[in-house]
Amino acid sequence: MKKISIVIPAHNEEGNVALVHQKIKEVFDSLEHYTFEIIFVNDGSRDNTQQKLEELSQQHEEVKFIEFSRNFGHQPAVKAGMDNATGNAVISMDGDLQHPPELIPEMIKKWEEGYDIVFTVRKYPKEISVFKRKTSDFFYKILSGLSDVDLTKGGGSDFRLMDAGAVEVMRNLNEDDLFLRGLTSWMGFKQIGISFTANERLSGKSSYNLKKMVTFAFTGITAFSVKPLYIAAYLGFLFSGISVIGYAVYVIHSFITKTEISGWASLIMTIVFFGGLQLIILGIIGMYLGKIFKQVKNRPNYIIKNKNF
Repeated sequence: MKKISIVIPAHNEEGNVALVHQKIKEVFDSLEHYTFEIIFVNDGSRDNTQQKLEELSQQHEEVKFIEFSRNFGHQPAVKAGMDNATGNAVISMDGDLQHPPELIPEMIKKWEEGYDIVFTVRKYPKEISVFKRKTSDFFYKILSGLSDVDLTKGGGSDFRLMDAGAVEVMRNLNEDDLFLRGLTSWMGFKQIGISFTANERLSGKSSYNLKKMVTFAFTGITAFSVKPLYIAAYLGFLFSGISVIGYAVYVIHSFITKTEISGWASLIMTIVFFGGLQLIILGIIGMYLGKIFKQVKNRPNYIIKNKNF
């Protein structure tokens, strides 16, 4: 009997945890030769999620939980579940049933075929807004273009299966700003992707807004590439060259026409433009310095307040 660990981050999911457990149990009831455990990670929920998890764990021996001391974020929650998983393979998925448990048998089948990592490629239903589709596509284009990891379009979902050997490698990685999607791609191993159509969120409201998406994008880019620093350097050389050429043209024009070019407005606009460019470049450098600052502190990715195993 092989054991499969299911890791589910939960932030304000009191209305979903019982049903997602039921759906997963139904899936494994139809599978032979496999046992399972579900590790819910309560990421600083403000509702009754913890109470629901404690009730579930008392009623079902396969349900386990980890309670954080505060909200540390989705990625540390997934990492905490992996760190405590004991299965031959670990599947991470969200707790709102947008990741369909019905896909688990296919993921296990690919794993049994010899794949170490089975990631999923998310397809959006027709009801999803054009804005959501376009921003998602733009995210993957920017991330793949500026970072050193190759993410399949829609393949950045945290719905994936990892063999115990790959999970052990993940446990030993000392990263402060976690970006598990990029780390999974960077690690290598034998990987394959399978497609799925995302379901509607079961209940509650997602806290993953545009601001968090942009922050997540910056985390992914700066965690796996120094290309933004090279871009900043290239911009510096480019605009320096343009300014030298422009000044030479101005001097030649002044000598030929015996006149000076006036234009305070254009001068102020140029100063403001280059001032803004310098601030952007300093901001990029500051991001990398900030990462170093946080990394050298060597603080844990999360703090566990309570767990039942």
